[in-house]
Amino acid sequence: MNKRTSKKKTAVKKAEAPAAKAAEAKTAGGKAPEEELRIGEFDQYLFGQGTHYDIYKKLGAHKTKRNGKTGIYFAVWAPNAKAVNLIGEFNEWDEESIPMERLDPLGIYEVFVPEAKIGMLYKYLVHGQDGRKHYKADPFANASEMRPGNASKIADLTKFKWGDSAWMKRREKQDMNEMPMSIYEVHPGSWKKHPSKEEDVDGFFNYRELAHSLADYVKDMGYTHVELMGIAEHPFDGSWGYQVTGYYAPTARYGSPADFMYLVNYLHKNKIGVILDWVPAHFPRDAHGLAEFDGTCVYEYADPRKGEHPDWGTKVFDFGKNEVKNFLIANALYWIEQFHVDGLRVDAVASILYLDYGRQNGQWVPNIYGGNKNLEAIEFFKHLNSVVLGRNKGALMIAEESTAWPLVTGKPEDDGLGFSMKWNMGWMHDFLEYMKLDPYFRKYNHNKMTFAMTYAYSEKYILVLSHDEVVHLKCSMINKMPGLYDDKFANLKAGYSFMIGHPGKKLLFMGQEFGQFQEWSEARELDWYLLSEEKHQELQNYVRALLNLYKKYPACYQGDNDPKGFEWINADDGDRSIFSFVRHSTDGKSDLLFVVNFTPVERPDYRVGVPKKKQYRLILNSDAEEFGGSGKEQPEIYKAQMQECDGRKYSFAYDLPAYGVAVFKF
Repeated sequence: MNKRTSKKKTAVKKAEAPAAKAAEAKTAGGKAPEEELRIGEFDQYLFGQGTHYDIYKKLGAHKTKRNGKTGIYFAVWAPNAKAVNLIGEFNEWDEESIPMERLDPLGIYEVFVPEAKIGMLYKYLVHGQDGRKHYKADPFANASEMRPGNASKIADLTKFKWGDSAWMKRREKQDMNEMPMSIYEVHPGSWKKHPSKEEDVDGFFNYRELAHSLADYVKDMGYTHVELMGIAEHPFDGSWGYQVTGYYAPTARYGSPADFMYLVNYLHKNKIGVILDWVPAHFPRDAHGLAEFDGTCVYEYADPRKGEHPDWGTKVFDFGKNEVKNFLIANALYWIEQFHVDGLRVDAVASILYLDYGRQNGQWVPNIYGGNKNLEAIEFFKHLNSVVLGRNKGALMIAEESTAWPLVTGKPEDDGLGFSMKWNMGWMHDFLEYMKLDPYFRKYNHNKMTFAMTYAYSEKYILVLSHDEVVHLKCSMINKMPGLYDDKFANLKAGYSFMIGHPGKKLLFMGQEFGQFQEWSEARELDWYLLSEEKHQELQNYVRALLNLYKKYPACYQGDNDPKGFEWINADDGDRSIFSFVRHSTDGKSDLLFVVNFTPVERPDYRVGVPKKKQYRLILNSDAEEFGGSGKEQPEIYKAQMQECDGRKYSFAYDLPAYGVAVFKF
């Protein structure tokens, strides 16, 4: 052991000035040698300040050269450890043969191991001050062992050849607030599966297989983006990826980091954006993870009233520590810059912002002013969003924030949090409460569908019908609908139409586009066999038509954040439960009139007021045969007449079917 330590120290001394050696080689006309990787004083300074945004290129396990030898450089932050040893396949998991050297003042441990190779498994044996041993996965590992194993795996991210430069250049120039954005939320492990075999019980698609199947489906349906759940490594399938142990490692369930790069690259080449779920709110207690990393609370708040979520049984990141904030900010940048991801949907933002979130009196600590706001977390979000969006033009930071916290999408300089967009949870709750009602009672709850317009421009919103709404006995979307079999499909088509017309970007969870009957489970694939049945195929046809209409007509998305982009024709027709409104395009050349009937009552010769004496072209009719309607022929063109209706001078009449939806272009 002493000989190894002595050799290592000598190697460190010999490699102290790589930059000078490189300059010397260049002067002599030779090729500059590969720079040796190590943690320098400046690295420690930046990490200690919370501003080392590329720290993941130094901490973790990385291929490098030292004294002419190629090997792996390991570095881990364990400030309160008594000692740290490296164990792995390269030393047969010997607990004593590779001690790591401590670098102060931050307490980073490092070692260079020539015997270590790409693909080998390893862990850190962290010795606590109390004498306990902690066998820890690498917080900065780029790959992990397939569960139930939990060792880290040495990976090389530099070999993949990207082919999405056209997409990346286009992304830099675009403003998603002015673009169509319809997101297909996907859990890769249960979207589709291979038949279970003895050698492959899970039946998971590899990232590369998923790339082709998913791209084909998303393009066919007309979505613009996919949002992927559970990509960062996590130990338990049932957490859906929301209890992360490997923040820098794409989960091994579906392949290697290079395989995941292939997925993103392929989707980009097919003009599909990629958003990842990202979980800075909490992490699990698993012994190999971040919890009590060196025997003390390193990544989490030490006070359990701040450092633990009573409801979830998880640990909360310490947003008062610069190194912890750096770990998370660098991680967000890692996914966006190393894996070309287009955006992060930040999970459970409210649980981070409020000190009393999910806690009873006596279970939480007020801030210095006696309030319930986590001041450190507020500063963290401003810092995070400023850096990520400042360095990556066109990227998105999306908040899942379930309260009325002000200025979530406001600029940090205006005391906003700096997110690009926010999930509209209020709209979702009101919409679902309305849709679940028997149509007879909807007239008494008409305002549930109109209320969201009173705050629609307070933030930049995404309308969401996510995985959370189709689990835990909440029923699938189709089974939330009232009535008998046919009524359920008609209701859902009307609901989706209202969603597409309403201001805000769109998100729909997988399976709900064709009427999945069962609640979603991560353990099985979607019920694709349902598409052999007429009603499910017709619903899918209708959602496809809605998504393509949404993408085709700028009126559906250009004015999402501008009150001029939306106009009620009649917001008060509660007795008949009919909503009519206009979406205006910026140039006024392709405006759309939506009429949606939420009762099973047919309205022959329904008259709707209109803004102008123009021709109105029917571009979407839910009663068409391909959508499961009667197939009754309707005129394509309607001329507005001078006849007062809905407080307008002009109007026209249209046969509005039961649960009928009509969209007109003018």
